[in-house]
Amino acid sequence: MNDRKNRRRRRSGNGLIDILNGLLTLLVIGIVVIGGGVFFVASQYYGDGPTSEDRVFRVESGNTLSTTAGRLEDQGFITNSFIFSQFGSRVEESAVVKAGDFNIPAGASMSEILKELTQGNPLRYAVTIPEGWTVWQAIQRINADDRLTGSIDQLPPEGSILPGSYDYTPGDTRQSLLDEMQLAMTQALAEVWEGRQADLPLETPAQMLILASIVEKETGIASERPQIAAVFVNRLIEGMRLQSDPTIIYGITLGQSTLDRGIRRSEIEGETPYNTYQIDGLPPTPIANPGIEALEAVANPDSHDYLYFVAKGATPSEGHVFAETYAEHQQNVARYREIAAEAAAQAEAEAEAARQALEAAEAEGAGGETEGEAQQ
Repeated sequence: MNDRKNRRRRRSGNGLIDILNGLLTLLVIGIVVIGGGVFFVASQYYGDGPTSEDRVFRVESGNTLSTTAGRLEDQGFITNSFIFSQFGSRVEESAVVKAGDFNIPAGASMSEILKELTQGNPLRYAVTIPEGWTVWQAIQRINADDRLTGSIDQLPPEGSILPGSYDYTPGDTRQSLLDEMQLAMTQALAEVWEGRQADLPLETPAQMLILASIVEKETGIASERPQIAAVFVNRLIEGMRLQSDPTIIYGITLGQSTLDRGIRRSEIEGETPYNTYQIDGLPPTPIANPGIEALEAVANPDSHDYLYFVAKGATPSEGHVFAETYAEHQQNVARYREIAAEAAAQAEAEAEAARQALEAAEAEGAGGETEGEAQQ
């Protein structure tokens, strides 16, 4: 009887050991499987990616990490969107992707890509509007940028855009960029108007904007703007007409083309709402979009008695010469015409010399071919 009981105890003990051994085996297998899985996932996540060259990836506005992962896999940046999104969201500092275009280096790992999309800086894109451009020119440039969406079908008021460089994210609307440009002008105009001289012959910020647009078109030299602004301010105080050539041009083109020729006498004498040779005071609207410096020049012009100015030389970069009296101005105009005539004659002579050199080269080339043919 005792032997039978002992045998039962031994079988029971052996069964428990077998169970424990089985559980231990399963545990070891589980650890190996889990460890192998973790190793595989980690090697996929931190290992080199499949791209063979630098490429740009775009995160659309509003994209989640999961959506971004799917698009990365579809475009060949990563091999497994599940690992990218699920493993990456647990091991990286941030899983919130930024909108924009990102430069992804060749062979970038999933880890490197996610860090770039969450912590890096998107590629910088901007639309630049030069000082003195009309709204028509500005809208042409905005509409031509294919990274923006939507369209602008109606021109905004002339002078309502502040020139400058405006950053945007691909996918932004053209209207939102235009709104930013117009808000910048509204704010700049209010600030400059607030700091203006007290005795200006200008009653509203709108009048300051109009005069600043004329100053902007008259010179591209920053140091001259306060001088030219003062000439026009002096003329307004004296009740003289502004007689600004750019206003004639705007009356012809309305800012929607370039003249590409000199102004004709008939156009100087022609009546348009903008021709300041024919109208008193300011034209009805700006003739361009002036920059901050032109606005500030009108708000705080130089103090002098000049009433006239004319180009100093044959190129705009040479600036202008100023005069207090019409007689002195006429002398300056005569000198300018001499300089312009000399420059035109020199340009014509250079063009003729270039033409003759080209003809000589062509003749020499033709002669060489004939000699070669004779040798054959």
